[in-house]
Amino acid sequence: MILPNRIYHCSAGIAIGGGGVKTYVDGLYAAMPDTFGAEIIANPRDYDQSAFKLLHIHETSAIAQVNNSCPVVFTAHNHDVYCASGTKYLSVRKSSCDRLLNSWGCAWGHVVDGCGSRRPAQILTNLGRASTELNALKKLGILTISNSDYVRSQLLANGLPESQVVTLRCGIAATSSKHEPLDQDIHAQKRILFAGRIVPDKGLDWLLRTIPLLDPQIHLDIAGEGWAIAQVRQLAADLNIGDRLTWHGWCQSEKLEDLYRQSFAVIFPSVWPEPAGLVTLEAYARFRPVIASDVGGIPEHIQDGKTGILVEPNNQQQLATAITDLANDFDKAREIGMAGHDLFQSEFTLAIHAQRLQKIYDLAIAKFHKSF
Repeated sequence: MILPNRIYHCSAGIAIGGGGVKTYVDGLYAAMPDTFGAEIIANPRDYDQSAFKLLHIHETSAIAQVNNSCPVVFTAHNHDVYCASGTKYLSVRKSSCDRLLNSWGCAWGHVVDGCGSRRPAQILTNLGRASTELNALKKLGILTISNSDYVRSQLLANGLPESQVVTLRCGIAATSSKHEPLDQDIHAQKRILFAGRIVPDKGLDWLLRTIPLLDPQIHLDIAGEGWAIAQVRQLAADLNIGDRLTWHGWCQSEKLEDLYRQSFAVIFPSVWPEPAGLVTLEAYARFRPVIASDVGGIPEHIQDGKTGILVEPNNQQQLATAITDLANDFDKAREIGMAGHDLFQSEFTLAIHAQRLQKIYDLAIAKFHKSF
């Protein structure tokens, strides 16, 4: 049942970062209990939108279902609305894509540069989807939230006016599991952690190729699953580093919390332009320094040298130097982890995010009523 004058979210079935939009929205329910409606909806066209106080869209396919009978905001959690493949990454070139959304450039990217499927039917489907969503966003003038300035820059470059796009960086819920600043005993164990999907874009192969450059005592814990796991396991075998890795698979929450506790640093080696990069915030919340790629929206969450260390994507020597530096300097590793936690508390909690989101809602509601 739709309750009048409440805010509703369209987010069914969409994933962002290491969690999902539903998880994000559920967190907002807890942070802003008096603001949200009773359910997350799948298709806005199935409802009387004029009964909504505001509709918040998280799923790009729902943009075209808006009829402008209520205030609307859209959050760009990823690249889908301006990138046919949704990756903004050219796997053949091993670099971010700087093309704007267009038929010839995106088709070339799919076929030659490996940014997406090379099947003609899938290329046409991808192009049609992104073009339809981007054009609807422009035509409807929906206030759009980008989760990083990088994403905002892509939206503006693809034709959205500055007045239509606002940056609101992600917030995450604080962990209920107890975590403390790095201590010397944990640091002496020399364990680093990779947590994420095991697919080429996440850069695990780059990290594995870096392992031989490190002190043999440094051990890598790998938490995650993905379709490329056979490929990276074979790479580890080829590099003869199997005894320096532990494959944990997909970890339930407390197991993952233990892996964070056992590490002296979290490695976030994504090579595609992450829209935001929530692994950084997850490390901050757990007092662990993060070493991450200087790509996409990741650098906007890291104060290089203070709350984390940024490295050039696919640069094995830089990554090895950063890991070695923290492995050899307990005080630095501890201080960076504590500074990251302080930044999390001041900028990236879900409560702070919700306060900022409320202001965007108020803006969208005021603009809607002013137009009538």
